[in-house]
Amino acid sequence: MLKRFFDITASLILGVLFLALLIILWPIVVLSSKGPFLHWSKRVGKDEILFSMPKIRTMVIGTPQVATHLLNGSTTFTPIGGLLRKLSVDEIPQFYSVFKGDMSLVGPRPALYNQYDLIRLRNKKGISILRPGLTGWAQVNGRDDLSIQKKVEYEEEYLVNRSFLFDLKIIWLTILKVLRRDNISH
Repeated sequence: MLKRFFDITASLILGVLFLALLIILWPIVVLSSKGPFLHWSKRVGKDEILFSMPKIRTMVIGTPQVATHLLNGSTTFTPIGGLLRKLSVDEIPQFYSVFKGDMSLVGPRPALYNQYDLIRLRNKKGISILRPGLTGWAQVNGRDDLSIQKKVEYEEEYLVNRSFLFDLKIIWLTILKVLRRDNISH
């Protein structure tokens, strides 16, 4: 109950605070490449229920829906997309998903609908009962540098040890990682 209240309150406050940045970025993204400002990605949520997750569009139209590490970034990113991803600015619209209840501020990152190996391993470990998060224990412990197996180990550790204080620690570590741009390969 406390976690959901915190998610609603924080996502509303942060969404309003970042609104000016989104308004500034909107014409830059739309004018720098063909396509809409937001990309809605089909993701796997709590209990394997699919939902649409918004991100600022950083890829050219027609890019396959696969994990980013499987793409050739030089040909798939929009002119400003690489920078937006490095700064994690493309994630800001996900505060909407947190406010709506599809996501939480902290939890395992939502898998793409076609990441079958990750989904299967999460189900095996019971992680699918968690609401996916904007950030998570795996993100602050390696993010893009982790294998699927290691990522799920961190997610299982979060499942077992989750608490409001643990969430606050993860949020704090996320802020530090984003500011230092640690473990971001794209």
